[in-house]
Amino acid sequence: MKKNNFWLIIGIASAVAVAAAALTAFFIVKDKQKKDDEELMEYLDNSIE
Repeated sequence: MKKNNFWLIIGIASAVAVAAAALTAFFIVKDKQKKDDEELMEYLDNSIE
């Protein structure tokens, strides 16, 4: 029974780590895309003038 609990805890910890990594990557990509969009809009605004 103790061996099963050990693997259960390892599995849960791994799932939490994977979820945290996925969320972090998602927010980093989203932030970069937002910055790129802002830079593009600024460039377009300046090029029109």
